This record gives sequence, C-alpha cells and structure tokens, in this order.
Amino acid sequence: MADFLGMMKQAAQLQSKMQEMQESLANVEVEGISGGGLVAVRMTAKMDVKGVKIDPSLMKAEEREVLEDLLVTALGDARRKAETAMQEKMQSLTGGLGLPPGLFGQ
Repeated sequence: MADFLGMMKQAAQLQSKMQEMQESLANVEVEGISGGGLVAVRMTAKMDVKGVKIDPSLMKAEEREVLEDLLVTALGDARRKAETAMQEKMQSLTGGLGLPPGLFGQ
C-alpha cells in the first residue's frame, strides 16, 4: 500500500510540474522562416502566432500568391519548431520515465 501512495504522490507532483510546463510554454518563442528569410513568423510553443514579418519586396499585387504560399510555409516551419521545443520541455520534465507518448496531451 505504501508503494501505491508513493506512486500517487509522484503522479500528483508530475501533474503539478506538467501544469507549470504548460504555462511556461507560452513564454517559449520560435521563428519559422520561408523564402530565404523573405517571410518570418514568430509563435509560442503553445502554437500562438505572435508576429509576421514580410520583406517589402513581396508587397506587390502580382506577388500575392507567392506571399500566401510563403506564409503557409513559414507557419509550418514555426509549428514544427514549436512542437520540437515542447517535446524537449517534456523530456526534461519527465526525465526518462518512459511514459507513453500522448499521456499528458503531448
């Protein structure tokens, strides 16, 4: 029974740490880039877009479709980097406990 209580205490501590980590992900920012730097997107590790930078050379009416494609690519790049940042935070938190993926909404 003592083992069970110890496991429950560890689970509660892990849950508390997970909550803290989720809150800290809002402060981790990544930048996705496309078009060799013509378009950049900043977002948090929680996938909240914080900003978009567009090179002035793309602000031509005939370049609209190119700009739209570059934005999609930059957002995808930022999302991948945000997911990587989140996974790194998760690994540092769980410290090799061997927990199955997705256990805490990962």
